[in-house]
Amino acid sequence: MAAMIAQELEAKQGFTYHVEDGVALLVLDLPGESVNTLSPETGEVFAGLLTRAEKDPAVKAVVFISGKKDSFVAGAKIDFLQTLKSASEATAASRQGQQGFDRLDAFPKPVVAAIHGACLGGGLEWALACDYRIATDSPKTTLGLPEVQLGLIPGAGGTQRLPALIGAQAALDLILTGKNVKPGKAKKLGLVDEVVPVPILRNLAVRRARELAEGMLKVERPRGQGLKAVAQQGKKGLGGLLLGLTNKEMWTEVALEDNPVGRKILFDQARKQLRKKTRGKYPAPEKALEAIRIGVESGRAAGLEAEAKFFGELVVSDVSKRLVEIFFATTALKKENGTANPDVKPREVKKLGVLGGGLMGGGIAYVSSALQGVPVRVKDRDDAGVGRALKQVQSIYDERVKKRSLTWREAAAKMALVTGGTDYSGFKSVDVVIEAVFEDLKLKHRIIGEVEAVTREDAIFASNTSSIPITDLAKGSKRPAQVIGMHYFSPVNKMPLLEIITHKGTVDWVTATCVEIGKKQGKTVIVVNDGPGFYTSRILAPYMNEAAHLLADGADIAELDKALVEFGFPVGPITLLDEVGIDVAQKVGPIMEQAFGKRMAAPRALEKVVAEGRLGRKNKKGFYTYDGKKKEVDVTVYDLLPHGKNRKNLDAREMAERCVLQMVNEAVRCLGEGILRSARDGDVGAIFGLGFPPFLGGPFRYADSIGPAELLRRLEHYQDKYGERFTPAPSLVDIVKAGKTFYPR
Repeated sequence: MAAMIAQELEAKQGFTYHVEDGVALLVLDLPGESVNTLSPETGEVFAGLLTRAEKDPAVKAVVFISGKKDSFVAGAKIDFLQTLKSASEATAASRQGQQGFDRLDAFPKPVVAAIHGACLGGGLEWALACDYRIATDSPKTTLGLPEVQLGLIPGAGGTQRLPALIGAQAALDLILTGKNVKPGKAKKLGLVDEVVPVPILRNLAVRRARELAEGMLKVERPRGQGLKAVAQQGKKGLGGLLLGLTNKEMWTEVALEDNPVGRKILFDQARKQLRKKTRGKYPAPEKALEAIRIGVESGRAAGLEAEAKFFGELVVSDVSKRLVEIFFATTALKKENGTANPDVKPREVKKLGVLGGGLMGGGIAYVSSALQGVPVRVKDRDDAGVGRALKQVQSIYDERVKKRSLTWREAAAKMALVTGGTDYSGFKSVDVVIEAVFEDLKLKHRIIGEVEAVTREDAIFASNTSSIPITDLAKGSKRPAQVIGMHYFSPVNKMPLLEIITHKGTVDWVTATCVEIGKKQGKTVIVVNDGPGFYTSRILAPYMNEAAHLLADGADIAELDKALVEFGFPVGPITLLDEVGIDVAQKVGPIMEQAFGKRMAAPRALEKVVAEGRLGRKNKKGFYTYDGKKKEVDVTVYDLLPHGKNRKNLDAREMAERCVLQMVNEAVRCLGEGILRSARDGDVGAIFGLGFPPFLGGPFRYADSIGPAELLRRLEHYQDKYGERFTPAPSLVDIVKAGKTFYPR
């Protein structure tokens, strides 16, 4: 009876167990799931199978492998973490995971982890507790501990096992950033023992397990190589010793592993750098650093206890809750087609056309070829424009080759997908044309006509406009149902958001097709309804306008930027203005004012700045200097602003709040007017498109955290002080009257 129950549990958790030439193969394949994840139930079944393998005299070794096509174990089941209601519960769950992997670590028979696909978080902690790790050389194989990206730390021994395996320096780099590594880098770090082709993974893992059991394979992972190298240099005299100590890797290992004073300096410096980066807004990296430090200095038992305690505190923290909510939001978006009908299927896209060879056009051509993997034809008005686009794409591939994320052969093959010309040759066969030319309605109408004359009847025309309503663009089309907006963010190869804009006549298959394009290009995609500025440009406009008002009030440029960075934005608004282009903001301003009236009117404070030809970074003439030295405010720009060089000492908290409330209030307007489909989409768009602080969860989570009534009170306070531009959104007033929040309580 007990055996039958055990088999039922094994099947439910996706485990199969069989013995092959003295090696027990434990295969995990969670039923009904695209990836394997960890839960207490999974751990319980695995422990039972280990007991079975330990008691079976015919079993000499164990191989742990995934039954999924391209995934090992993607980490802990996030849904389970959300069931933990207190820090003590989460700490207990962490200890349970630690104990399970401690048992695996101490298992009397060799255990080999055969890794193909994502081996992340708890999945890597699982593999770290094994005796030997083999990874495939597939580009789909990645290893890492990304917990800090969810506001957490590794909670099943990862903060202790990883430093013990690869050294504290390398472990800090992985754990504090949450970044993943490819198999080659993992092998170099000592994270895996072998990297092999996919087809031989299983058989080789069985063979290695048997060799370990028979004593034919000895695993040697020498530690302290840097110390030994320094010692060897020291034998060559003072010059050799100094040479050794100037080798950064060697010196770091000496300081970290064997010298208490140096170790303290290194951890203090790491903490200082973390604080500079997180500004105290993200506690997880600092907690991870402390757990690693305690383990290095006081031993594994103390380190594990600290890890469990910190993990428990973080699971129930507001920051982690917000980051986990973002994770679920983006996961949900990946499953949607952007329409109200989930049954609508996207059409296959075999070739793309791109109009405009500027930074945006070149970036779109890159993500289309590199990630979407389709041929791209670029058109610009002259050879120089085409050349710039091709050069930009090539430069991104060159950078990837330099960083070894692509081989030169792979880069050359992808680059060959991108061609260009000054006419429409090659456009007859494109499925989608993405236009990225100047923000001029007449120009775009002319281009739509030209495109429709040379493309198929079912071709989609997508505009990368950031402000012109798609409804207005569609008026220049013979096929308005196939006109849509695809708003990318610069630089396209780095910015994660794609904002797709539909007008009332856009048909569902067009929307679904463009959403699928965005997903294949690696983008987080939101779909919004049409209107001037759509969503992201619309909520950015009052934010930037308020920054300009603050300049007019006498704010110091550097202090204003610092106030918003301290609030949590990656850069301040004036730095952003320089990056986007002061001239671009000037062109968008009148469009927004015409649509929304005086509350969106840009202050006249910047007119002299624009008139002097200051465009920002692109012509190295803006609010900051761009002469290759340290970036500083160009103090001569003050001569063009009210109050001149006599800047006022404005309150940093109020400066930040004025800008942020403008953005939040406009986001609420967008939701109330139906531009947004949901508060979720508004939060994702603001975070991934505009850098709204992730730890605050987005404009709507932020509004709920301070309370809609308090948000209304603050807006009314500034309305009394500064006028109609702070008038609260009508839908906010309605929500407060109804006693509701933007998200269900």
